[in-house]
Amino acid sequence: MAGSGNNITKYRRPINLNIGMIIFAAIFVYVVICIFMYFSTKHIVGYEVKEGSLSSDNMYKGIAIRTEKIVPSNSAGYTNYYAREGERVAVGNLVYTVDQTGKLSDYMRANETGENSLSSKDLAELKSEIETFANGFGRTNFSDIYNFKYSIQGTVIKLANYNILENANALNANANTALINYYTAVESGIVIYSIDGYEAYTLQDMKAEYFDQKNYEKKHLLNNELVAAGDPVYKLSTDEDWSIVIQVDAELAQHLMDEVYVEVKFLKNQYTSWGLVDSYTNEEGDTFVSLTFTNSMVTFCSERFIDIELLLEDETGLKIPNSAIVEKEFFIVPKEYVTQGGNSGSYGVLLETYDEDGNVTTEFVETTIYEETETEYYLDDIVLRSGSHLIKPDSTEKYAVSRIGSLQGVYNINKGYADFKQIIILAHNDEYSIVKSNTTYGLNVYDYIVLDAETVNDNDFIYE
Repeated sequence: MAGSGNNITKYRRPINLNIGMIIFAAIFVYVVICIFMYFSTKHIVGYEVKEGSLSSDNMYKGIAIRTEKIVPSNSAGYTNYYAREGERVAVGNLVYTVDQTGKLSDYMRANETGENSLSSKDLAELKSEIETFANGFGRTNFSDIYNFKYSIQGTVIKLANYNILENANALNANANTALINYYTAVESGIVIYSIDGYEAYTLQDMKAEYFDQKNYEKKHLLNNELVAAGDPVYKLSTDEDWSIVIQVDAELAQHLMDEVYVEVKFLKNQYTSWGLVDSYTNEEGDTFVSLTFTNSMVTFCSERFIDIELLLEDETGLKIPNSAIVEKEFFIVPKEYVTQGGNSGSYGVLLETYDEDGNVTTEFVETTIYEETETEYYLDDIVLRSGSHLIKPDSTEKYAVSRIGSLQGVYNINKGYADFKQIIILAHNDEYSIVKSNTTYGLNVYDYIVLDAETVNDNDFIYE
């Protein structure tokens, strides 16, 4: 009896398989396989063709090119300006004076008798300049504030300096020799009080680096500044004709050249003008376009970089995504070898074949036409092969199929399968193309095409 209670045997419980578990397992495996196939295969997505146009970004920052002449000082001393920047001066008009000793400012301070005031005309001139700046200012071009500052300073100083001319005359009268030298314009033009090294540039001198404003330096010629003889003292723009140069790609440059004249909007004041187009490609392969105007130069005379928009006519047509476009090769066959036949009267060719006994025979083979020229058809390669011989109808002449040409197109899925349709692209950007509508072998509005051409092959059936 002893120890008999220690012999305990454990039995494994049998696995109870029932029909419900088997069905559940089968469904689970099926779902896993479906999920795997879904994520591992490309999905065909349709796209409805609609009419539209491309909204191109035609805004550019251009470099202004003018006929500019830097005028050096004839003597050393402190300059005082009497022509406002942007003002047109004639030959003989007073532009600046040079105070050789600096006594003019001391003389003025010693003879100050009270508060000076501007006339209504002077105030209107200042108000107009401030309003022009406020209307064209953008936060992205904060540096324009400094140009505006110097412009306002020049205007105020010019207005004030006219009030001290009498004091300058008095100072010269009290001295044994002339201490104040008066200098007038030697030729007519628009006065500018800054230099930047771009004065002599032409379209043929342009480089891409000139458009980088980080490297651009502009020196303002300030009132009451000490200059040496020969130093730049002001600049004249002597011709109303001027140009804006922009950098573009070769394709756009050719398009603009074909237009000859292009309408341009100046973003600073929203004014528009027509510019005569010229282009130049430098040794580095960079292409530049100049737009030449016969007006508005004085408005931008002190600015080197000008923001503009090209007002180009947008191409309209059928708007399709670029992902739908594919290029396909076709056989090119003379038109006289294509005829109509068969039960449906479809287009096809008379193909030379051989029967079971090796005898030469002729077979009408239906084929699809995808494009045509005046003398030739583009036919598919489903039934034709390179080297096949075609028989000319009502003749014994033969044509060996060999010539191949490529067409751009999309896959139309109106009939439930991928049917190639040729397209003619009118315009394009990075995402969409505008194609010609109502062509003989092309697309029509509301057609359905494959969104991604890489997901299908010719004549694939489309399952939805």
